[in-house]
Amino acid sequence: MKKIFLIAIFLLLLLSACDGWSYTVPTFPAPPPTITPSIFTPTPVIVTATHTNIPAVVSETPTETATPITPTETSTAFTEAPTATDTATLPPVSPIIIVEVLGCNTSIDITHGLGEVTNAYVVLKNNTGKDLIDVCTTLNALDEGQVHPDKTVCVPSLMHGQQVPVKLTVDSTYRQDTPVQVEVKSGETLLSRIGQDSCTDIGLFAPRPGSLLTSVPIP
Repeated sequence: MKKIFLIAIFLLLLLSACDGWSYTVPTFPAPPPTITPSIFTPTPVIVTATHTNIPAVVSETPTETATPITPTETSTAFTEAPTATDTATLPPVSPIIIVEVLGCNTSIDITHGLGEVTNAYVVLKNNTGKDLIDVCTTLNALDEGQVHPDKTVCVPSLMHGQQVPVKLTVDSTYRQDTPVQVEVKSGETLLSRIGQDSCTDIGLFAPRPGSLLTSVPIP
């Protein structure tokens, strides 16, 4: 019994000394919190696409400003047109003389050796408002042969309000109706030109030879 008591005391002493043998688990500092790494995605591409759309809106503005220019061109065309038309109508108009073909007859021209000729009796009336100088009258025939000396007849002057009878002659075909044309000029200016399909036979109403080329007042 005494031995058991001693063993118990020994065990108690042994247990009391266990603090010197105890092992303390070392403490380590807590690891720093982990930082979630940034994930970069291709989202910036969307941002650049939005910026490229902005110039497209600005480019529409010049097209609208160019439209008001068209009225300026139309107004210029209207101002120039009257000027060109006015200058084109400026040339002076030549005076017109009245020409009356009284009629024709035929005869044989032995003097010039031409055979049958056609004589046309014409009256020139100056009612132009101005005096004419160097007035020449020419007779043309469709079947004309040689040039007759009396084909063209001139008067030095024909005053306003005066008339003058003229006899013209052309070489024509024997016993044929002849279309004729009478042309009147003052210098190089053509005053009148008339034509007839056939010259009427004047018969006994031909002007007297003494009255030819003599100016008289217009009745």
